[in-house]
Amino acid sequence: MEESEKTRYSDEELEEFKQLILDKIAKARKDYDLLQQSISHADGNDILDTSPTFKVLEEGASVLSKEEAGKLAQRQAKFIQHLEAALVRIGNKTYGICRETGKLISKERLRAVPHATLSIDAKRNQ
Repeated sequence: MEESEKTRYSDEELEEFKQLILDKIAKARKDYDLLQQSISHADGNDILDTSPTFKVLEEGASVLSKEEAGKLAQRQAKFIQHLEAALVRIGNKTYGICRETGKLISKERLRAVPHATLSIDAKRNQ
């Protein structure tokens, strides 16, 4: 059966996406915790200031203001929520189905953006 014919991903495929999402959640939570630490240590001058914590940021931004760290932490929290919502969709077997067209979102797109709820076409039409 071709992907365009299928109405949903198989349980095996869903399991593969689930692992991908769980890995992303683990990494996102780690980044979130590091941001939270940076916010709570922003006033102090301890060793954390020099740790290479923020690989996520471009080089040169070694010192992050409390406000910037707060914004990044918020974005990270939102990202985690989106990933957790994707896990719920996997659980009820609606994962990977475009909420606009009802067709399957390509695996390539889901691997790149595992919490996507729109196919590329639906996204372009927005």
